[in-house]
Amino acid sequence: MKKLVMIAVLLTGMTAMAQRHDMREGRGSMKDLSPEQMATLQTKRMTLALDLTDAQQSKMKTLLTKDAEERKAKMEERKTKRENDEKLTADEKYAMQNERLDKQIAHKKAIKSILSDEQYAKWEKMQKKRSMDNKGKKKRGKEARR
Repeated sequence: MKKLVMIAVLLTGMTAMAQRHDMREGRGSMKDLSPEQMATLQTKRMTLALDLTDAQQSKMKTLLTKDAEERKAKMEERKTKRENDEKLTADEKYAMQNERLDKQIAHKKAIKSILSDEQYAKWEKMQKKRSMDNKGKKKRGKEARR
């Protein structure tokens, strides 16, 4: 009986570890894509979810390509700073967060101008769900590290 319980525990543990590995692999694959490729995939996902017209698709792709290029440049900048062990001052952190929030506001306005009211409401709902999912993942990740 003890052997059966031990085998069940080991199998459950191995299954859980295998699933976590697959999830990490999926997230990392976006880093290898070019900004245009990322924008194309995001546009197609939005088209499926929000039923975008051709004109909306082209506008969204342009917007998303520009955002992806900026994100890539920022990632490279942060990577070089991290490699040089440069620590941010409080003023630099404030400026970065302020800039990030300004970009989010501008991005939201641009999307609102492209989408219809119904599509925008659905997009906001999707964003809220996505942010709640990410908060849950972060929380679970912190608990696992402890």
